[in-house]
Amino acid sequence: DRYSAEDKYKIWMRHRYQDCVGCLGELMGHDAFQVKELSLCTLMKFVELEAQYPLIKIEWKGTLTFPFDLLKVVVDGLLPVNEDASLLISRFQEYMEYDDVRYFVMKAVTANIGQVMQKTKERPLPFYQQNVFSLISPINMPNKESDMVKFMVKQENREELKMSKLQAHRQVFQKMWLTFLKHKLPTGLYKKVLVILHDSVLPYMNEPTLMMDFLTVAYGIGGAISLLALNGLFILIHQHNLEYPDFYKKLYSLLDPSIYHVKYRARFFHLTDLFLSSSHLPAYLVAAFIKRLSRLALTAPPESLLMIIPFICNLFRRHPACRVLVHRPGGPADMSEDPYIMEEEEPSESRALESSLWEIQSLQNHYHPDVAKAAAVLNQSLSEMEDDISGLLELSGYELFDKEVKKKATDVPLEFEQVRGLFGKKNDIFAEHFSLD
Repeated sequence: DRYSAEDKYKIWMRHRYQDCVGCLGELMGHDAFQVKELSLCTLMKFVELEAQYPLIKIEWKGTLTFPFDLLKVVVDGLLPVNEDASLLISRFQEYMEYDDVRYFVMKAVTANIGQVMQKTKERPLPFYQQNVFSLISPINMPNKESDMVKFMVKQENREELKMSKLQAHRQVFQKMWLTFLKHKLPTGLYKKVLVILHDSVLPYMNEPTLMMDFLTVAYGIGGAISLLALNGLFILIHQHNLEYPDFYKKLYSLLDPSIYHVKYRARFFHLTDLFLSSSHLPAYLVAAFIKRLSRLALTAPPESLLMIIPFICNLFRRHPACRVLVHRPGGPADMSEDPYIMEEEEPSESRALESSLWEIQSLQNHYHPDVAKAAAVLNQSLSEMEDDISGLLELSGYELFDKEVKKKATDVPLEFEQVRGLFGKKNDIFAEHFSLD
């Protein structure tokens, strides 16, 4: 027999250890959270120990001894398909502070998505995809190589190792996100991804332009998701010079009654303001935006109107050719004669430049005095300086009401005759017999 008794014992022990790892992996799916947590912490302790005392013989100096297969068992356990694992994932976050653990977790997540999602035939898996998002969205990526100093595994010749290179770290990060986002997501998850994309994902990718496909799909979904996709598109168009065909037509189509009500209103108008800031835009396009925003303003709440009227004034300042909308002699005798076609999807065909701005004129009779005052600005010639709308973007109905209530009322001069009789008439028969004292 070529194995000694000691070798046989070691082989037997190795098999028992593998069985134990398998059992712990299964227990990460146990009903009781305490059992899951204990299994997770035990497996991570094994990862640390295996790194110190590798199970494979090191053939040459500088070989990486990180136990990736063992970490993959942990990651697979953190990403169940049929239940929410966010509590266990939050327990795991402390390990993600280690640069080497983070690097290999990202590799393991990418592999896991490939295995799970290829079986679903493009149907979203809400629990699973939410779990992946819970695991990868809080990842704190290093900003520079000198930040990468915290490692679970003490390796020699660390300089030669890929995972201590920022470029390699970003490559793995990018591959993981692209793999996650190439599959169709549940609707709610699109919003969550888009809210963090511009801050937590795009800056840490080697090639942010690879996100264009995902953003184009999200931009086409409509509603709040399209509004949120604008942020990422703005970064790609302005910072990475990406072309986006029919961009303004698509932006124009996003203008519907909901834009004055959604909670992402501030972000949307901030970005729309940036997109319409170029002086090279044709007058017909800007006029179409002005008309559509004005028409939708007729049903908007006061807090939105106080933001949109200065917004429209700024567009007139930037594009003087559009001022014909305000100063058109006569304007339409009544609204039914307005040549502007609200239903037209193509801004160039909307006939906006032939129209006039009767909508803002009608707002001069608005029930809220601040709105009526703001709308009256268009009766005078506009100053050269643009209005700063940043403070108005977040204005809420509550703040508006609060401000109105706290106003100090000034004495209003009134003409009236002092009441004499019970019913206040001059020659009232009651006045002769009753007094109000």
